[in-house]
Amino acid sequence: VRAALLADLNVILCVGETLSDRKSERHFEVVAKQLTAGLDGLTREDMKNVLIAYEPVWAIGTGKTATPEQAQQMHRFIRDSLTKTHGNETSENVKILYGGSVKPENISALMMQADIDGALVGGASLNPEDFFRIISYRVDD
Repeated sequence: VRAALLADLNVILCVGETLSDRKSERHFEVVAKQLTAGLDGLTREDMKNVLIAYEPVWAIGTGKTATPEQAQQMHRFIRDSLTKTHGNETSENVKILYGGSVKPENISALMMQADIDGALVGGASLNPEDFFRIISYRVDD
């Protein structure tokens, strides 16, 4: 991450757990370790050029998706972790994306969650109709 920032690149740090991590209730521990390793030594100023994407490995390309509640729970955990390591202002300003099988059918429910700031769309971006539906979602007020 540091090398990318030194090269004036913006960074998307992807974190996420396997299905066995989630089933054994180690998902928070795993993501915490990934955050620590990925953000080690970064200043609050560095964090202005970092996005974090929660990508549950068990949901990528499998058709399985975290429920909006599961995704929100992990996003809240990530934001709370950022508060501890980089302060409240940084945790409020860093964008945290969801990237586990985003589809037209789930984008609105995901985006209604308080700590989900956007989506990292994978396979659905290959289908123009699906991608258009995803980027055209509307969260009802």
